[in-house]
Amino acid sequence: FKDRCCFHRSNIEETMASSDSVDTLLANKDGLEAFRKFLKSEFSEENVEFWLACEDFKKTKSSTKITLKAQRIYSDFIEADAPKEINIDFHTRNHISQNISEPTLSCFDDAQRLIYSLMAKDSFPRFLRSNEYKELVKKQQNRNQKRWLPFL
Repeated sequence: FKDRCCFHRSNIEETMASSDSVDTLLANKDGLEAFRKFLKSEFSEENVEFWLACEDFKKTKSSTKITLKAQRIYSDFIEADAPKEINIDFHTRNHISQNISEPTLSCFDDAQRLIYSLMAKDSFPRFLRSNEYKELVKKQQNRNQKRWLPFL
């Protein structure tokens, strides 16, 4: 009963237990910050940075900006020896390289899916056992307590 009672579990904990937990984490400001800190400690923060860059890219309206942003993502994350090179297979990298001269809003989708999968299956389970996650839960619990007990 203790684990199910709303006074003993934070929203973040309940959310992390659900199947959409990675999406929720990435959409939550504090969750994203904690996950980034964790990935940085594992020397893999380029994964979440790439994912975020792709999310921003997909919202781009202007064709000029699409080209500029695509080139920036490509040079930062995709091309060989990029400063934040992500770990994707040759086929995906090659496909992007061949099409980068005329980018579309979906040109990074395959790479983004691969990186998301890598984060969800590899990094995220370790994150749930990390100090960053424990601190996130504590922060959320403190917020909930203050919300319910305004005189604190």
